[in-house]
Amino acid sequence: MGSLTLVKPNLHLVDVDSRRMLFHVPSSSLFELDPLGRELIELFETRGDLSAPMLRAHFADRVSPQAVRETLEELKSLEIVHDSGAVASYNPRPKPVKNFPLTTIVLNVNTGCNLSCTYCYKEDLTTPSQGDKMSFDTAVKSVEMLLQESPGQPRYNVVFFGGEPLSHMPVIRQIVTYCEERFASLEAQVDFTLTTNATLLNETLIEYFNDHRFGLTVSMDGPEAMHDKNRITVGGQGTYAVVRRKAQMLLERYSARPVGCRVTLTRGITDVETIFDHLHRELGFTEVGFGPVTSGDITAFNLTADEMVDVFAGMKRLGQQYLEAALAHRNMGFGNMHQLMTDLHEGNKKQLPCGAGVGLLAVDTQGGLNLCHRFTGSEMPLFGDVENGIDKPALAAFVEGRLDRSNTGCETCRIRNICSGGCYHESYAKYGDATTPSYHYCDLLRDWVDFGVAVYSQIMVENPAFFDTYVSPRRSA
Repeated sequence: MGSLTLVKPNLHLVDVDSRRMLFHVPSSSLFELDPLGRELIELFETRGDLSAPMLRAHFADRVSPQAVRETLEELKSLEIVHDSGAVASYNPRPKPVKNFPLTTIVLNVNTGCNLSCTYCYKEDLTTPSQGDKMSFDTAVKSVEMLLQESPGQPRYNVVFFGGEPLSHMPVIRQIVTYCEERFASLEAQVDFTLTTNATLLNETLIEYFNDHRFGLTVSMDGPEAMHDKNRITVGGQGTYAVVRRKAQMLLERYSARPVGCRVTLTRGITDVETIFDHLHRELGFTEVGFGPVTSGDITAFNLTADEMVDVFAGMKRLGQQYLEAALAHRNMGFGNMHQLMTDLHEGNKKQLPCGAGVGLLAVDTQGGLNLCHRFTGSEMPLFGDVENGIDKPALAAFVEGRLDRSNTGCETCRIRNICSGGCYHESYAKYGDATTPSYHYCDLLRDWVDFGVAVYSQIMVENPAFFDTYVSPRRSA
Protein backbone atom coordinates (compact mmCIF):
# COMPACT_ATOMS: atom_id res chain seq x y z
CA MET A 1 0.00 0.00 0.00
CA GLY A 2 1.30 3.44 -0.92
CA SER A 3 0.47 6.56 1.03
CA LEU A 4 -3.18 7.48 1.48
CA THR A 5 -4.76 10.85 2.16
CA LEU A 6 -8.17 12.11 3.28
CA VAL A 7 -10.61 13.49 0.69
CA LYS A 8 -11.94 16.23 2.94
CA PRO A 9 -14.64 17.59 0.57
CA ASN A 10 -16.35 14.19 0.65
CA LEU A 11 -17.07 13.97 4.37
CA HIS A 12 -18.41 15.94 7.29
CA LEU A 13 -18.13 14.70 10.88
CA VAL A 14 -20.83 15.23 13.49
CA ASP A 15 -20.75 14.24 17.16
CA VAL A 16 -24.02 13.09 18.73
CA ASP A 17 -23.44 12.49 22.42
CA SER A 18 -20.61 9.93 22.44
CA ARG A 19 -21.20 8.83 18.85
CA ARG A 20 -19.27 10.16 15.89
CA MET A 21 -21.37 10.30 12.74
CA LEU A 22 -19.98 10.64 9.23
CA PHE A 23 -22.04 12.53 6.67
CA HIS A 24 -21.00 11.17 3.27
CA VAL A 25 -21.22 14.20 0.98
CA PRO A 26 -21.31 12.43 -2.43
CA SER A 27 -24.35 10.34 -1.50
CA SER A 28 -25.92 12.58 1.18
CA SER A 29 -25.87 9.53 3.47
CA LEU A 30 -25.15 9.25 7.16
CA PHE A 31 -23.02 6.57 8.83
CA GLU A 32 -22.04 5.91 12.42
CA LEU A 33 -18.32 5.34 12.62
CA ASP A 34 -17.08 2.34 14.54
CA PRO A 35 -14.09 2.90 16.85
CA LEU A 36 -11.55 1.86 14.19
CA GLY A 37 -13.08 4.06 11.49
CA ARG A 38 -13.21 6.96 13.89
CA GLU A 39 -9.59 6.51 14.91
CA LEU A 40 -8.43 6.22 11.30
CA ILE A 41 -10.14 9.41 10.20
CA GLU A 42 -8.84 11.30 13.23
CA LEU A 43 -5.37 10.01 12.40
CA PHE A 44 -5.66 11.26 8.81
CA GLU A 45 -6.83 14.65 10.09
CA THR A 46 -3.81 14.88 12.41
CA ARG A 47 -1.08 13.42 10.22
CA GLY A 48 -2.22 14.13 6.65
CA ASP A 49 -0.79 11.38 4.40
CA LEU A 50 -0.46 7.92 5.95
CA SER A 51 1.78 5.08 4.76
CA ALA A 52 1.67 1.39 5.67
CA PRO A 53 4.64 1.68 8.07
CA MET A 54 3.00 4.64 9.80
CA LEU A 55 -0.22 2.68 10.25
CA ARG A 56 1.60 -0.38 11.56
CA ALA A 57 3.52 1.75 14.03
CA HIS A 58 0.36 3.53 15.18
CA PHE A 59 -1.80 0.48 15.75
CA ALA A 60 1.04 -1.91 16.69
CA ASP A 61 -0.58 -4.92 18.37
CA ARG A 62 -3.84 -3.18 19.27
CA VAL A 63 -5.63 -3.84 15.96
CA SER A 64 -4.97 -6.56 13.40
CA PRO A 65 -3.52 -5.41 10.04
CA GLN A 66 -6.43 -7.15 8.28
CA ALA A 67 -9.02 -5.10 10.19
CA VAL A 68 -7.16 -1.90 9.29
CA ARG A 69 -6.99 -2.92 5.62
CA GLU A 70 -10.70 -3.77 5.50
CA THR A 71 -11.69 -0.45 7.04
CA LEU A 72 -9.40 1.45 4.68
CA GLU A 73 -10.93 -0.38 1.71
CA GLU A 74 -14.39 0.69 2.88
CA LEU A 75 -13.24 4.29 3.19
CA LYS A 76 -11.63 4.09 -0.26
CA SER A 77 -14.84 2.69 -1.79
CA LEU A 78 -16.67 5.71 -0.37
CA GLU A 79 -13.95 7.99 -1.80
CA ILE A 80 -13.24 9.30 1.68
CA VAL A 81 -9.58 8.36 1.34
CA HIS A 82 -7.56 7.87 -1.82
CA ASP A 83 -3.99 7.33 -2.96
CA SER A 84 -1.74 10.31 -2.33
CA GLY A 85 -0.97 12.13 -5.55
CA ALA A 86 -4.04 10.76 -7.32
CA VAL A 87 -6.81 13.10 -8.45
CA ALA A 88 -9.65 13.05 -5.93
CA SER A 89 -13.17 12.49 -7.20
CA TYR A 90 -15.53 15.20 -5.98
CA ASN A 91 -18.20 15.33 -8.65
CA PRO A 92 -19.29 13.08 -11.51
CA ARG A 93 -18.47 14.38 -14.96
CA PRO A 94 -21.62 15.98 -16.36
CA LYS A 95 -23.26 13.91 -19.06
CA PRO A 96 -25.00 15.38 -22.09
CA VAL A 97 -28.63 16.19 -21.29
CA LYS A 98 -30.96 14.80 -23.94
CA ASN A 99 -34.22 14.11 -22.14
CA PHE A 100 -36.43 16.36 -20.04
CA PRO A 101 -38.69 14.12 -17.96
CA LEU A 102 -41.29 16.71 -17.07
CA THR A 103 -43.76 15.76 -14.38
CA THR A 104 -44.75 19.30 -13.36
CA ILE A 105 -46.05 22.16 -15.47
CA VAL A 106 -46.61 25.63 -13.99
CA LEU A 107 -49.36 27.67 -15.65
CA ASN A 108 -49.03 31.43 -15.22
CA VAL A 109 -52.75 31.99 -15.70
CA ASN A 110 -52.83 35.78 -15.28
CA THR A 111 -50.13 38.43 -15.05
CA GLY A 112 -52.61 40.55 -13.13
CA CYS A 113 -52.71 40.77 -9.34
CA ASN A 114 -55.07 42.66 -7.04
CA LEU A 115 -52.19 43.48 -4.68
CA SER A 116 -49.13 45.63 -5.20
CA CYS A 117 -46.56 44.04 -2.91
CA THR A 118 -43.55 46.33 -2.83
CA TYR A 119 -40.94 43.56 -3.17
CA CYS A 120 -42.65 41.60 -5.98
CA TYR A 121 -40.12 40.22 -8.47
CA LYS A 122 -42.66 39.72 -11.29
CA GLU A 123 -41.62 41.97 -14.16
CA ASP A 124 -44.92 41.62 -16.06
CA LEU A 125 -47.22 42.34 -13.13
CA THR A 126 -50.28 44.57 -13.55
CA THR A 127 -53.85 44.80 -12.22
CA PRO A 128 -56.18 41.82 -12.78
CA SER A 129 -58.36 43.68 -15.30
CA GLN A 130 -55.34 44.70 -17.34
CA GLY A 131 -53.52 41.41 -16.89
CA ASP A 132 -52.60 39.13 -19.74
CA LYS A 133 -54.71 36.01 -19.19
CA MET A 134 -53.85 32.51 -20.34
CA SER A 135 -56.31 30.97 -22.76
CA PHE A 136 -57.78 27.50 -22.32
CA ASP A 137 -56.14 26.49 -25.59
CA THR A 138 -52.69 27.45 -24.28
CA ALA A 139 -53.34 25.59 -21.05
CA VAL A 140 -54.38 22.44 -22.93
CA LYS A 141 -51.29 22.61 -25.15
CA SER A 142 -49.18 22.93 -22.01
CA VAL A 143 -50.65 19.76 -20.57
CA GLU A 144 -50.29 17.88 -23.84
CA MET A 145 -46.65 18.94 -24.11
CA LEU A 146 -46.12 17.61 -20.58
CA LEU A 147 -47.56 14.24 -21.59
CA GLN A 148 -45.63 14.15 -24.84
CA GLU A 149 -42.32 14.73 -23.06
CA SER A 150 -43.00 12.27 -20.24
CA PRO A 151 -45.50 9.62 -21.28
CA GLY A 152 -46.39 6.80 -18.96
CA GLN A 153 -45.68 8.49 -15.64
CA PRO A 154 -47.94 7.42 -12.75
CA ARG A 155 -48.31 10.95 -11.35
CA TYR A 156 -48.18 14.53 -12.66
CA ASN A 157 -48.56 17.96 -11.09
CA VAL A 158 -50.25 21.01 -12.58
CA VAL A 159 -49.44 24.25 -10.75
CA PHE A 160 -51.43 27.47 -11.06
CA PHE A 161 -49.57 30.72 -10.55
CA GLY A 162 -49.77 34.43 -11.32
CA GLY A 163 -50.09 37.36 -10.61
CA GLU A 164 -52.94 36.18 -8.48
CA PRO A 165 -54.25 32.92 -9.97
CA LEU A 166 -57.67 33.31 -8.34
CA SER A 167 -58.23 36.31 -10.62
CA HIS A 168 -58.62 33.89 -13.55
CA MET A 169 -60.69 31.06 -12.12
CA PRO A 170 -62.56 30.31 -15.39
CA VAL A 171 -59.47 28.83 -17.06
CA ILE A 172 -58.47 27.02 -13.84
CA ARG A 173 -61.88 25.32 -13.69
CA GLN A 174 -61.70 24.41 -17.36
CA ILE A 175 -58.23 22.92 -17.23
CA VAL A 176 -58.96 21.00 -14.01
CA THR A 177 -61.91 19.31 -15.72
CA TYR A 178 -59.79 18.61 -18.79
CA CYS A 179 -56.91 17.21 -16.76
CA GLU A 180 -59.03 14.96 -14.59
CA GLU A 181 -60.58 13.35 -17.66
CA ARG A 182 -57.34 13.26 -19.67
CA PHE A 183 -55.14 11.77 -16.96
CA ALA A 184 -57.82 9.29 -15.89
CA SER A 185 -57.90 7.99 -19.46
CA LEU A 186 -54.17 7.28 -19.10
CA GLU A 187 -54.61 5.69 -15.66
CA ALA A 188 -52.38 8.40 -14.21
CA GLN A 189 -52.91 10.64 -11.20
CA VAL A 190 -52.84 14.43 -11.45
CA ASP A 191 -52.32 16.79 -8.51
CA PHE A 192 -53.22 20.46 -8.57
CA THR A 193 -51.20 23.08 -6.67
CA LEU A 194 -51.90 26.78 -6.21
CA THR A 195 -50.27 29.70 -4.40
CA THR A 196 -52.55 32.61 -3.50
CA ASN A 197 -52.58 35.84 -1.55
CA ALA A 198 -55.96 34.60 -0.16
CA THR A 199 -57.80 37.91 -0.60
CA LEU A 200 -60.19 36.50 -3.25
CA LEU A 201 -61.02 33.31 -1.37
CA ASN A 202 -64.64 32.55 -0.53
CA GLU A 203 -66.60 29.55 0.70
CA THR A 204 -67.48 28.42 -2.83
CA LEU A 205 -63.84 28.42 -3.94
CA ILE A 206 -62.72 26.58 -0.82
CA GLU A 207 -65.33 23.90 -1.44
CA TYR A 208 -64.17 23.62 -5.06
CA PHE A 209 -60.51 23.29 -4.08
CA ASN A 210 -61.43 20.74 -1.44
CA ASP A 211 -63.37 18.64 -3.96
CA HIS A 212 -60.36 18.58 -6.30
CA ARG A 213 -57.74 18.14 -3.55
CA PHE A 214 -55.65 21.19 -4.38
CA GLY A 215 -52.36 21.69 -2.60
CA LEU A 216 -52.72 25.24 -1.30
CA THR A 217 -50.10 27.72 -0.12
CA VAL A 218 -50.94 31.18 1.19
CA SER A 219 -48.51 34.08 0.91
CA MET A 220 -48.48 35.90 4.25
CA ASP A 221 -45.65 37.68 6.02
CA GLY A 222 -46.58 37.42 9.69
CA PRO A 223 -48.31 39.62 12.27
CA GLU A 224 -50.09 42.75 11.09
CA ALA A 225 -47.23 45.26 11.31
CA MET A 226 -44.86 42.96 9.43
CA HIS A 227 -47.37 41.84 6.83
CA ASP A 228 -48.68 45.34 6.08
CA LYS A 229 -45.20 46.75 5.57
CA ASN A 230 -45.02 45.31 2.05
CA ARG A 231 -48.17 43.35 1.21
CA ILE A 232 -50.46 46.18 0.23
CA THR A 233 -53.28 46.92 -2.19
CA VAL A 234 -52.85 48.88 -5.40
CA GLY A 235 -54.13 51.86 -3.40
CA GLY A 236 -51.45 51.39 -0.73
CA GLN A 237 -53.58 49.91 2.04
CA GLY A 238 -52.42 47.04 4.24
CA THR A 239 -54.02 43.65 3.60
CA TYR A 240 -53.43 41.80 6.87
CA ALA A 241 -57.00 42.03 8.16
CA VAL A 242 -58.58 40.54 5.06
CA VAL A 243 -55.85 37.93 4.55
CA ARG A 244 -56.15 36.76 8.16
CA ARG A 245 -59.92 36.50 7.89
CA LYS A 246 -59.77 34.58 4.62
CA ALA A 247 -56.93 32.35 5.82
CA GLN A 248 -58.83 31.43 8.98
CA MET A 249 -61.88 30.60 6.88
CA LEU A 250 -59.71 28.38 4.68
CA LEU A 251 -58.04 26.62 7.60
CA GLU A 252 -61.40 25.95 9.27
CA ARG A 253 -63.03 24.53 6.15
CA TYR A 254 -60.26 22.90 4.13
CA SER A 255 -59.63 19.22 4.81
CA ALA A 256 -58.22 17.66 1.62
CA ARG A 257 -54.54 18.41 2.23
CA PRO A 258 -52.36 20.38 4.66
CA VAL A 259 -52.29 24.14 4.02
CA GLY A 260 -48.90 25.84 4.02
CA CYS A 261 -47.76 29.43 4.34
CA ARG A 262 -44.93 31.13 2.46
CA VAL A 263 -43.19 34.07 4.18
CA THR A 264 -41.00 36.56 2.34
CA LEU A 265 -38.34 38.13 4.54
CA THR A 266 -37.18 41.59 3.50
CA ARG A 267 -35.00 44.30 5.00
CA GLY A 268 -36.15 45.13 8.49
CA ILE A 269 -38.14 41.90 8.92
CA THR A 270 -35.97 39.18 10.45
CA ASP A 271 -37.82 37.92 13.54
CA VAL A 272 -38.62 34.47 12.20
CA GLU A 273 -39.59 33.11 15.62
CA THR A 274 -42.33 35.69 16.15
CA ILE A 275 -43.58 35.21 12.59
CA PHE A 276 -43.61 31.42 12.94
CA ASP A 277 -45.44 31.52 16.26
CA HIS A 278 -48.11 33.76 14.79
CA LEU A 279 -48.68 31.83 11.57
CA HIS A 280 -48.27 28.27 12.83
CA ARG A 281 -49.28 28.32 16.45
CA GLU A 282 -51.85 31.14 16.43
CA LEU A 283 -53.43 30.97 12.96
CA GLY A 284 -52.87 27.26 12.44
CA PHE A 285 -51.00 26.85 9.14
CA THR A 286 -49.69 23.29 8.94
CA GLU A 287 -46.29 24.36 7.66
CA VAL A 288 -44.55 27.73 7.47
CA GLY A 289 -41.53 28.31 5.22
CA PHE A 290 -39.28 31.35 4.93
CA GLY A 291 -37.79 32.87 1.80
CA PRO A 292 -35.15 35.55 2.52
CA VAL A 293 -34.79 38.23 -0.16
CA THR A 294 -31.08 38.63 -0.84
CA SER A 295 -30.81 39.53 -4.51
CA GLY A 296 -33.96 41.29 -5.66
CA ASP A 297 -33.90 43.93 -8.37
CA ILE A 298 -34.98 46.53 -5.82
CA THR A 299 -31.97 46.51 -3.52
CA ALA A 300 -33.79 48.43 -0.78
CA PHE A 301 -35.68 45.21 0.06
CA ASN A 302 -32.63 42.92 0.16
CA LEU A 303 -31.61 41.75 3.62
CA THR A 304 -28.27 43.14 4.75
CA ALA A 305 -25.42 40.82 5.67
CA ASP A 306 -26.07 41.40 9.38
CA GLU A 307 -29.78 40.74 8.92
CA MET A 308 -29.02 37.46 7.15
CA VAL A 309 -26.96 36.43 10.18
CA ASP A 310 -29.96 37.26 12.40
CA VAL A 311 -32.33 35.30 10.14
CA PHE A 312 -30.21 32.16 10.18
CA ALA A 313 -29.69 32.44 13.93
CA GLY A 314 -33.45 32.59 14.38
CA MET A 315 -33.93 29.66 12.02
CA LYS A 316 -31.49 27.61 14.08
CA ARG A 317 -33.42 28.45 17.23
CA LEU A 318 -36.58 27.26 15.51
CA GLY A 319 -34.62 24.22 14.36
CA GLN A 320 -33.77 23.43 17.97
CA GLN A 321 -37.49 23.51 18.77
CA TYR A 322 -38.05 21.22 15.78
CA LEU A 323 -35.49 18.79 17.24
CA GLU A 324 -37.11 18.80 20.67
CA ALA A 325 -40.51 18.12 19.09
CA ALA A 326 -39.10 15.32 16.93
CA LEU A 327 -37.50 13.60 19.91
CA ALA A 328 -40.91 13.73 21.60
CA HIS A 329 -42.39 12.26 18.38
CA ARG A 330 -44.24 15.42 17.45
CA ASN A 331 -44.11 17.23 14.12
CA MET A 332 -43.40 20.94 14.11
CA GLY A 333 -44.39 22.66 10.88
CA PHE A 334 -41.14 24.51 10.20
CA GLY A 335 -40.93 24.17 6.43
CA ASN A 336 -37.25 24.99 5.93
CA MET A 337 -36.17 22.45 8.53
CA HIS A 338 -38.61 19.85 7.31
CA GLN A 339 -37.29 20.17 3.76
CA LEU A 340 -33.71 19.80 4.95
CA MET A 341 -34.67 16.70 6.94
CA THR A 342 -36.41 15.29 3.85
CA ASP A 343 -33.32 15.83 1.70
CA LEU A 344 -31.06 14.19 4.26
CA HIS A 345 -33.37 11.28 5.00
CA GLU A 346 -34.02 10.47 1.35
CA GLY A 347 -30.32 10.84 0.55
CA ASN A 348 -31.12 13.41 -2.11
CA LYS A 349 -27.97 13.90 -4.12
CA LYS A 350 -28.92 17.03 -5.97
CA GLN A 351 -26.79 17.81 -8.99
CA LEU A 352 -29.15 20.73 -9.64
CA PRO A 353 -30.80 23.02 -7.08
CA CYS A 354 -34.35 22.09 -8.10
CA GLY A 355 -36.36 20.46 -10.87
CA ALA A 356 -36.64 23.63 -12.93
CA GLY A 357 -35.66 23.00 -16.54
CA VAL A 358 -35.65 19.23 -16.15
CA GLY A 359 -38.72 17.98 -14.28
CA LEU A 360 -40.54 21.32 -14.33
CA LEU A 361 -41.15 24.17 -16.75
CA ALA A 362 -43.35 27.24 -16.41
CA VAL A 363 -45.63 28.43 -19.20
CA ASP A 364 -46.34 32.13 -19.57
CA THR A 365 -49.69 33.44 -20.78
CA GLN A 366 -48.56 33.34 -24.42
CA GLY A 367 -47.29 29.77 -24.20
CA GLY A 368 -43.58 30.55 -23.79
CA LEU A 369 -41.50 28.05 -21.82
CA ASN A 370 -39.58 29.42 -18.82
CA LEU A 371 -37.27 27.74 -16.31
CA CYS A 372 -39.80 28.33 -13.52
CA HIS A 373 -42.60 30.68 -12.48
CA ARG A 374 -40.12 33.30 -11.30
CA PHE A 375 -38.85 33.87 -14.83
CA THR A 376 -42.15 34.48 -16.62
CA GLY A 377 -42.16 38.04 -17.92
CA SER A 378 -38.40 38.43 -17.40
CA GLU A 379 -35.75 39.11 -20.02
CA MET A 380 -34.38 35.59 -19.62
CA PRO A 381 -34.59 33.89 -23.05
CA LEU A 382 -37.37 31.35 -23.48
CA PHE A 383 -36.72 27.66 -23.98
CA GLY A 384 -39.35 27.09 -26.64
CA ASP A 385 -43.14 27.27 -26.52
CA VAL A 386 -46.08 24.92 -26.18
CA GLU A 387 -46.84 25.17 -29.89
CA ASN A 388 -43.44 23.95 -31.10
CA GLY A 389 -42.13 22.19 -28.00
CA ILE A 390 -38.98 22.55 -25.93
CA ASP A 391 -35.90 24.13 -27.45
CA LYS A 392 -33.87 21.16 -26.27
CA PRO A 393 -30.43 22.30 -27.47
CA ALA A 394 -30.79 25.60 -25.60
CA LEU A 395 -32.20 24.01 -22.46
CA ALA A 396 -29.59 21.25 -22.52
CA ALA A 397 -26.81 23.83 -22.80
CA PHE A 398 -28.18 25.69 -19.79
CA VAL A 399 -28.59 22.59 -17.62
CA GLU A 400 -25.19 21.18 -18.58
CA GLY A 401 -23.62 24.53 -17.71
CA ARG A 402 -25.03 24.32 -14.19
CA LEU A 403 -24.11 20.64 -13.84
CA ASP A 404 -20.47 21.44 -14.53
CA ARG A 405 -19.04 22.45 -11.16
CA SER A 406 -15.42 22.58 -12.27
CA ASN A 407 -13.65 25.81 -11.43
CA THR A 408 -16.54 26.97 -9.24
CA GLY A 409 -16.83 27.39 -5.49
CA CYS A 410 -19.24 24.44 -5.50
CA GLU A 411 -16.64 21.96 -6.73
CA THR A 412 -15.35 20.96 -3.29
CA CYS A 413 -18.01 22.47 -1.04
CA ARG A 414 -19.33 20.03 1.56
CA ILE A 415 -22.96 21.03 0.93
CA ARG A 416 -22.67 20.87 -2.85
CA ASN A 417 -25.24 18.07 -3.17
CA ILE A 418 -27.80 19.80 -0.97
CA CYS A 419 -27.49 23.45 -2.00
CA SER A 420 -26.33 22.70 -5.57
CA GLY A 421 -25.41 26.31 -6.21
CA GLY A 422 -28.66 27.87 -5.08
CA CYS A 423 -31.77 29.23 -6.78
CA TYR A 424 -31.52 30.02 -10.50
CA HIS A 425 -33.60 33.17 -10.19
CA GLU A 426 -31.56 34.39 -7.24
CA SER A 427 -28.43 34.02 -9.37
CA TYR A 428 -30.15 35.75 -12.28
CA ALA A 429 -31.21 38.68 -10.10
CA LYS A 430 -27.82 38.94 -8.39
CA TYR A 431 -25.42 38.34 -11.27
CA GLY A 432 -27.56 38.57 -14.40
CA ASP A 433 -26.70 34.93 -15.12
CA ALA A 434 -28.84 32.04 -13.89
CA THR A 435 -25.97 29.57 -14.31
CA THR A 436 -23.71 31.33 -11.79
CA PRO A 437 -23.94 29.81 -8.29
CA SER A 438 -25.22 32.07 -5.52
CA TYR A 439 -22.08 32.80 -3.55
CA HIS A 440 -23.22 35.72 -1.41
CA TYR A 441 -24.20 33.74 1.70
CA CYS A 442 -22.43 30.41 1.28
CA ASP A 443 -20.96 30.43 4.78
CA LEU A 444 -24.39 30.87 6.32
CA LEU A 445 -25.82 28.06 4.21
CA ARG A 446 -22.95 25.75 5.13
CA ASP A 447 -23.55 26.47 8.81
CA TRP A 448 -27.30 25.88 8.35
CA VAL A 449 -26.75 22.52 6.65
CA ASP A 450 -24.14 21.53 9.27
CA PHE A 451 -26.75 22.32 11.90
CA GLY A 452 -29.30 20.24 9.99
CA VAL A 453 -26.94 17.27 9.76
CA ALA A 454 -26.43 17.42 13.53
CA VAL A 455 -30.19 17.57 14.13
CA TYR A 456 -30.81 14.73 11.68
CA SER A 457 -28.13 12.61 13.32
CA GLN A 458 -29.61 13.09 16.78
CA ILE A 459 -33.13 12.21 15.61
CA MET A 460 -31.82 9.11 13.83
CA VAL A 461 -30.04 7.99 16.98
CA GLU A 462 -32.82 8.76 19.48
CA ASN A 463 -36.11 8.52 17.54
CA PRO A 464 -35.72 7.14 14.00
CA ALA A 465 -39.46 6.39 13.83
CA PHE A 466 -40.03 10.14 13.42
CA PHE A 467 -39.00 9.94 9.76
CA ASP A 468 -41.42 7.15 8.85
CA THR A 469 -44.24 8.94 10.65
CA TYR A 470 -43.72 12.53 9.55
CA VAL A 471 -41.00 12.96 6.91
CA SER A 472 -41.59 10.19 4.37
CA PRO A 473 -45.35 10.87 4.04
CA ARG A 474 -44.60 14.54 3.37
CA ARG A 475 -44.14 13.92 -0.37
CA SER A 476 -47.66 12.63 -0.87
CA ALA A 477 -49.12 15.36 1.38
